[in-house]
Amino acid sequence: MLRILFADDHEVVRCGLRRVLETQTNWEVVAEAGDGKDAISKAAETNPDVAVLDYFMPLMNGIEATREIRARLPKTEVLIFTIDDDETLIEDLLRAGARGYVSKAAAMQDLLDAIEAVGAHRSFLAATLPRSCLRPT
Repeated sequence: MLRILFADDHEVVRCGLRRVLETQTNWEVVAEAGDGKDAISKAAETNPDVAVLDYFMPLMNGIEATREIRARLPKTEVLIFTIDDDETLIEDLLRAGARGYVSKAAAMQDLLDAIEAVGAHRSFLAATLPRSCLRPT
């Protein structure tokens, strides 16, 4: 069973993605969060395999939340799912410990593929960035 935490400050996004993710065989959304601090707290409570985080969240952004989750739960992989496709920001997120990145403008299948890859401890990058910024698999 792949255990997933999803954090986004938009309730509509969280509800919609929960419905999609829970249709996947052997996937379970164990928690949702509306801000970065709540994401860290819920990650500590539920110990997910994958934390899917937006970058733009209140109280703590995706970089800070990624660092904290990876420090507390080194076995939890982080996937960034955000609208911002700025190369420098994405590289910063990956350096902070995220295993991959998917743009919110990507196809739903890209997100599902990314969660599967990250859950298997493989890097995933749905953007045109140098592969050198990915963490080794």
